[in-house]
Amino acid sequence: MATPRILVVGAGFAGIACVRRLERRLAPGEAEISLVTPFSYQLYLPLLPQVASGVLTPQSVAVSLRRSSRHRTRIIPGGAIGVDTRAKVCVVRKITGETVNERYDYIVLAPGSITRTFDIPGLTDYARGMKTLAEAAYIRDHVIAQLDLADASQSEDERISRLQFVVVGGGYAGTETAACLQRLTTNAIKRYPRLDPRLIKWHLIDIAPKLMPELGDKLGRSALEVMRGRGVEVSLGVSIAEAGPEKVTFTDGRVVPTRTLIWTAGVAASPLIATLDAETVRGRLVVTPEMAVPGLNGVFAMGDAAAVPDLVKGDGSICPPTAQHSMRQGRQLAENVLATLRGAPMKPYAHKDLGLVVDLGGTDAVSKPLGIELRGLPAQAVARGYHWSALRTNVAKTRVLTNWLLNAIAGDDFVRTGFLAERPPTLRDFEHTDEYLTPDQIREHTASLSAVG
Repeated sequence: MATPRILVVGAGFAGIACVRRLERRLAPGEAEISLVTPFSYQLYLPLLPQVASGVLTPQSVAVSLRRSSRHRTRIIPGGAIGVDTRAKVCVVRKITGETVNERYDYIVLAPGSITRTFDIPGLTDYARGMKTLAEAAYIRDHVIAQLDLADASQSEDERISRLQFVVVGGGYAGTETAACLQRLTTNAIKRYPRLDPRLIKWHLIDIAPKLMPELGDKLGRSALEVMRGRGVEVSLGVSIAEAGPEKVTFTDGRVVPTRTLIWTAGVAASPLIATLDAETVRGRLVVTPEMAVPGLNGVFAMGDAAAVPDLVKGDGSICPPTAQHSMRQGRQLAENVLATLRGAPMKPYAHKDLGLVVDLGGTDAVSKPLGIELRGLPAQAVARGYHWSALRTNVAKTRVLTNWLLNAIAGDDFVRTGFLAERPPTLRDFEHTDEYLTPDQIREHTASLSAVG
C-alpha cells in the first residue's frame, strides 16, 4: 500500500505550526509531508512595520524553514496556483516558472491572504502594501528616498509632495506602520538641515469611525491621542477617492500632494481559494469546526483563507485572521489529519483570544493582554515580549533582541539599500495576484502534466 501523501500549502503561522506538529507526531513511514512555499522562510508578519522603519533588519523576521525543520518535510519552492479536488492534484508554479502537478491524499490549505483593494482609480498602480518582506524593504527605501529627493530639489511644491505621506487603514498594520515610519522621518529630518521639519506630515485615514476598534474605546482613544500627539493627522470616516503619482484625493474632497500612499485597509483570502469552486464566506473557504472542507475528501483549510467557526464567541462568528488563531489552528489541524489517517475522530478548534498588543514605536504602545488595559512602557514590554516569545527559533529571537537593543542605544539609521527601482512595483508585482489558474486551466494542467512525487 502506498504511503499517504500530506501536502501543506503555505508557510505562514498556520502552515508551519501544522508541519511542525506533523513532523513530531507521525511515525516513521506513516506518511510523507510536502510543503509548498515560494520562500525558504516563515515571515513574522506583525513585525513588518519595524522592518519598514529600520528598527529590525529583514533577516530578523524571516525565520529559516531549514533551521527549524526536522528534515522530514520536502519543501517545494513555488506557489500553489490551483487545486483539482477531484483528481487530488495541486498545481504548483515553481520559482523557475515551471508548472508541475503535486498529487496528494490529504491537502492542508493555508495560503494566507493578500492586500484587499477596491475599485478606486489609481489605487493598484500607486499604492504599496505591507504584506511581504519585499514591500517593507521597498517602503523603507522609498520613504528615505523622499527625504533625499526633497533635500536636493529646488522646487517648493516638489518638496511638499515628497514630505507628505498617506497611510490608509486604521487597524494594526496601518497604525503601527504610520507610527513607526513617522518616528523614522522625525529622527531622520535632523540629518537634513536644509529641510524644514514642519513640512513633514503623516496622514492616517480610515473609513471606520474609530481607530483600532478591537482595542475598545479607552485604548482606542489612547492610541489616537498618541498618534495625534506625535503630529500624525488622523482622519476617520474618510477613505481614498483617487490616487495619482503626485497626489491623493480623499473622499471628503481634500487633495493631498504626496508621492507615498501605503494601503493597509484590510486583507482578502488568497486567490487560490477561488480555484476550488467551493463555498466561501466573504472570500474565505467555508470549513467545519474541525477545519475540513465540506464535500471535498481529504481537503482541510485554516488561517486567513478559511472561515473557521469561532466556537468560543458563538453566534455564527468566524475566527479573525490573526497569528494567535493561525498558530493554534495549525496544531489542531495537524492532530485532525493524524486522526483521519488513523481512523480516529477529529476534534473541533476552539480558542479564547488572549488579548491584543500594538507597538507604536519608541516608548509608545497600547496592549490588552487577558483583558487588562495597558499603556506606555508596560504595554510595550508586553507587546515586544509577546512577539519575541512567538519567534520560533533561538537565532531569530537573538537577532530581534539584538536589533532592539542596538536601536535603543544607537538610534535609527537612514541608509537606502537599493530596493528603489526606476519603475515602482505595484501591489500586483509584490503579491503575484495574477498568477492563478481558472478551473478549466487547472483541469487542463492536471490532464497534461506528469505528476511529481
